[in-house]
Amino acid sequence: MKETAPVRLSELVATLSLVADLGMGRPMERVLRQTVIALRLADAAGADESVRAAAYYTSLLTWVGCAADTSELAELFGDETELYADSHDGDLAGVAMAMFVLRHLGRGAPPLRRAALAGQFLATAGRSVQQVMQAHCQSASELAGRLDLGADVCRPLLQSFERWDGRGIPGEAGGADLDLAIRLVHLADNVEAFHHTAGGDGAAAVARERRGTQFDPSLVDCFLQHRADVLAGLDHIRAWDEVIALDPQLGARLSEADLDRALQAFGDFADLKSPPRLGHSRGVATLAAAAAGRLGLPADDVRLVRRAGWVHDIGMIGVPSGIWNATRPWSLAQAERARTHPYLTERMLAGMPGLAAVARCAAQHHERLDGSGYPHGLSGDALPMPARLLAAADVRHALGEPRPHRAPLTRDAAAGILTAEARAGRLDPDAVTAVLASDGQRVRRTAAGLTARETEVLLHLARGRTNPEIAAALTVSRKTVSTHLEHIYAKLGVTTRTQAALVALRRGLT
Repeated sequence: MKETAPVRLSELVATLSLVADLGMGRPMERVLRQTVIALRLADAAGADESVRAAAYYTSLLTWVGCAADTSELAELFGDETELYADSHDGDLAGVAMAMFVLRHLGRGAPPLRRAALAGQFLATAGRSVQQVMQAHCQSASELAGRLDLGADVCRPLLQSFERWDGRGIPGEAGGADLDLAIRLVHLADNVEAFHHTAGGDGAAAVARERRGTQFDPSLVDCFLQHRADVLAGLDHIRAWDEVIALDPQLGARLSEADLDRALQAFGDFADLKSPPRLGHSRGVATLAAAAAGRLGLPADDVRLVRRAGWVHDIGMIGVPSGIWNATRPWSLAQAERARTHPYLTERMLAGMPGLAAVARCAAQHHERLDGSGYPHGLSGDALPMPARLLAAADVRHALGEPRPHRAPLTRDAAAGILTAEARAGRLDPDAVTAVLASDGQRVRRTAAGLTARETEVLLHLARGRTNPEIAAALTVSRKTVSTHLEHIYAKLGVTTRTQAALVALRRGLT
C-alpha cells in the first residue's frame, strides 16, 4: 500500500512533541504553543535564522527525553506525570529544588520506602535525581542526532535543565555560555505554562520574578516589551498548523531512507519507556516484515508492516511507567489505561497524511480476528493481512522477552501460545505460520571493544536490571558485575544506564 503524500521532518519532530505532552501528562499541543512563543520571542529579539531554526527544533524536542526515559523517575517518584504537573510552580534551584524533590520522593509508597529514598537523596546530594535529569537530556540529544539535526540542536538539548544563574543540572553552563536557543526555550516553556493557567499577567509575573535567575534578563525584558505580540491569539491558534508553517526548512521532504531511519529511532525511543522492552520495536518490525515477505506480499506492504512495527508502541509513552513495570496483575483501572496505547499511537501519527496507512496498521496490533481486541474491536475483513502479521509478530516477540512479572518464554512455549491463539480464532493462522517460520535463531552479537561477557552485562544493564539481578542471571559475584560495569562505562564513554541502552540500540545488540 503506497503512501500518497510526502513526509516532512517538521511533521515528524512536531509529532514527537505531542508524544512529550502525553508522557508528561500535560495538555495536548502544549509544546507546540511553547514553540510558537519561542519563535515569536526570537523574532522580537532580532535573532538570526540559524538561531530561529535551532530554537524551533530544540523547543519541539526539549521535553521528549522526559516523556520516554521515565522508568527511573517512576521508581523514585511514583506516577511521573504528577511530578511534571508540579514542576513549573516554583523557581527550582538549591534548597527549593531539594524540598521539591523530597516532597515527591516515594509518593504513594510505604513510609519506610519514602524514608529510605529521602535518606539516600540527602546522603548523595541528590545524585540519583541528577542522573535521571541528565539521562533525559542525553536521550533527547541522541534522538536529535539520529534525525540529523546537527550540533546546533543537539548541544542546547544537553542544557535543558541548566539555568541562567548557573544553578541548574548538571551545572556546567550559565549566562551567555548557554546556547541562545535553549535560553529562548526556557522562557517560552514557562510563559506558555503560566499563560495557560493565569493568563498574560501570570506569564509576565513569572518572567519578572525569575529574571536573572532562571531566565536571561535581556530576553525577559524583550518579552515584557513585546508581550502583546508574543502572546497574540495564543488561546485560539491551531498550534499544529502554526508550527508546521514556521518550519525553518520550508517543508523539506524526507527521502524514503531518511524516513526509515527516523521511524526506527521513534521505535527505539518508545522502548526506553520500559527497560525490559528495549529492542522490542525493532524486533517486531524485523519479524513482521520477514513474515510478510514469506507470504509473498507486495513490496509496499512489506515496507508498510516494517514501518508500522517500528512505531506501533509509541503510544506507550502516554501511560505511566508504573503500569508497564508492575510486578503484580493489573487492576481494572491499570488495564484500561494500558489498553489506550494503540489509540494513542494512532492519535500521535494522525497529523501526517504521508503516514496514514502506517498509523492505521500500527494502531491495529492489539486487534483480533474475533473482535475481542482493542482499541476499536475490529474483526474479520476489517483487518488486512499487514495488521494480522503485525499482531502475530508482536505477540511472538513479546513472549520471548522478559517482563517485570515473568521470565521470557522458550521458543516452543511461545509457539504453542501463538498456535492456540490461531486455533481460537483470535490470530490469523497464515500470519502465525509465517511469523513462526520467520523466527530464526537470533545471532549473538558482540559490541566492538567489549568482551562477550561485557556485552552480556551491557544488555542486562540496558534492560534495567540491578547489579544483584545481573550477578544472579550470569552466576557471578556482584563485585565481578561492578568491575564489568566500570570497564563498560569507560570503553563506551558513558555514565548512565540510558546512555548504555542507547549504545546497545545503535549497535543492534538488542
